Amino acid sequence: MSSLDTKSAYAAFEESADFTVGLEEEFALLQPSSLALVARFEELRDAASADPVLAESIAGELISSEIEIRSGRCADLAAAFSAQRERRRRLFAVAAKLGIALGATGTHPWSDYREQKIIDTEHYRRVEHGLKYVAWRNNTFSMHLHVGVRGADRAVLVCDRLRPVLPLLLAISANSPFLDGRDSGLHSARSQIFTKSFPRCGVPDAFGSWQAYAEYIDFLSRTRSIVEYTQVWWSVRPHFSFGTVEVRICDVQMTAQESEGLAGLILACVAQAARDVDEGVPFTDFPRRLIEENFWRAIRHGLDGALLDLDRAEAYPAAEATERLLNWCAPVRAELGIEVALPSLNGAQRQRRMTDTGVSLPEAYAAVVAETRDTYATSAAEVTR
Repeated sequence: MSSLDTKSAYAAFEESADFTVGLEEEFALLQPSSLALVARFEELRDAASADPVLAESIAGELISSEIEIRSGRCADLAAAFSAQRERRRRLFAVAAKLGIALGATGTHPWSDYREQKIIDTEHYRRVEHGLKYVAWRNNTFSMHLHVGVRGADRAVLVCDRLRPVLPLLLAISANSPFLDGRDSGLHSARSQIFTKSFPRCGVPDAFGSWQAYAEYIDFLSRTRSIVEYTQVWWSVRPHFSFGTVEVRICDVQMTAQESEGLAGLILACVAQAARDVDEGVPFTDFPRRLIEENFWRAIRHGLDGALLDLDRAEAYPAAEATERLLNWCAPVRAELGIEVALPSLNGAQRQRRMTDTGVSLPEAYAAVVAETRDTYATSAAEVTR
C-alpha cells in the first residue's frame, strides 16, 4: 500500500484498538570526552543489529549524530514502559561499548549544524533535497507518543481537540534552552528550529472529519507537494500506517522518569479527548492564530511565563499547565489507572538555573548527560524501584 493511500489508512483506523501505546525517543550521539555531536549512527546501528531486540527498535533520524529508539505498539502504558526500558538499557550498553555517550536535550548546546551529516536513506535524501537549509539546520531531538484510536472520524476529532493542548504540553516538556554555544533566550529552541521552519508543521487546522483530512492529503499528493505521508509534520496527526494519533510536540526529556511521566500525561490527554468526543462534550475549535499565541509563549518562556486561557481570554501562570491538564483528564486517568509524576521544574528550567549560578555551559551539559545515563541506562527493575 502507498503511504498516501487514504482508503487503506481509513481501514487501519476502523480496525485500530483504543489506547495502545508506542513511545519514541531521540538521542544525540556524543564524543564522551568533549560531549560534542559525533557522526556514528551507522556504526551504532550495525553493532546493534546483532541484538534482535535492538535491530527492530532503532532508527535513524535525519543526521548521523542522532538515533531513535521505539517501544513498538504495546497494549497499554505499562507494557510500553517495560518494552522501552529494556530497549534503552540495551542501546546504552551497546553505545558504551563503542565509546559513544547519549544526550537527551532538545538541541545540542554548541555543536555546529554545518558539521553534521544527513544519513543516507531514500527518505532523508528526499527531505534534504526538498528542504535544503531547513533540513540542515534541524539538529533536534524529540519524543513522540502514538496512541491507538479506533475510528477514522474519531481520530481526526481527537486531533482537533488536542490542538489547544499542544502549547501546554510543549511548555511542560521544554528542554532546549541552549544552542550555538549560548543561551538562546528560549525554553524550546528545538521548536523554533523544527516546528517553525518545516512545512506542514506545528498546530494543524481543525478538519472536523476524516473526509476533510483525506481530501487535504489527496490535494498534497495530487500537487506533488508530498510523496509520502511522513512529510506531513504536524505536531499532532492521525498516523496512516498505525491507526494512531501521534503527538509530536515535545522535546526529548532529560531523564527516563520525566519521559515516562510525560508519556502518561499525553496518553491521558488523547484518551480524554476521545471520551469527550464520544460523549459530545462541548468544544470550541479555536482559530490557529489564537493557539499560536500560546505556542509562542511556550517556546519563549516555557513554564516560567504565562499562557492564555482561550475560553476566558485571560492569562494564567504557565506553571499551572500540568495541573490544568491533570484536572481535565482526571476521569480517564482513573479509568485507565494512569499515574503522572513530573518534577516541579522542567529540563529547560533546571539547565538554565545551573548556568545562572555560574556553572559553565559544558559543565551544565556534562551534568545533564550524566543524569540521562544514570536514568535511561538502568534496567527495568532498577527504574521501578
